[in-house]
Amino acid sequence: QVHLVESGGGLVQAGGSLRLSCGAPGRTWSSYAMGWFRQAPGKDRTFVAAIAWSDGRTYYADSQKGRLTISKDNAKDTVYLQMNNMRPEDTAVYYCASTTVASMKAHEYDYWGQGTQVTVSS
Repeated sequence: QVHLVESGGGLVQAGGSLRLSCGAPGRTWSSYAMGWFRQAPGKDRTFVAAIAWSDGRTYYADSQKGRLTISKDNAKDTVYLQMNNMRPEDTAVYYCASTTVASMKAHEYDYWGQGTQVTVSS
C-alpha cells in the first residue's frame, strides 16, 4: 500500500497562486507517473495534469494549459502543481495519484492521496 500525502492547499484570492506538493515518505517514483485531479462540490473528479517520472514528460487538461505547471523533484521524490492566476472555479479538493503509465483517466491510477482543499475567493 502506498500512502500519498498532499500539502499546500488553502485559501487564496482570485489572481493569486498556490503550489501543491505530493509525495510518499520512503518511496521513490522512478518507474511511475504522477497525476493531479480535482473534485469540486457536487461534481465528478477531473484530470488536471500528469508527469512521467522517468522522462519528465507532462500532460495537461486542455482547460488548464497556461496557468498550471506540474513538475517533480527527483531528490525529494516529490511532485508539485503550481497554480497561477487562480479563479474561483478552481475551488476544489485536489488529489494526487500514482500509476505506472501517465494517464488522464482516474480509474487508471492505483494509489491516491487524501486530498487537499483549495479555495479561491473572488
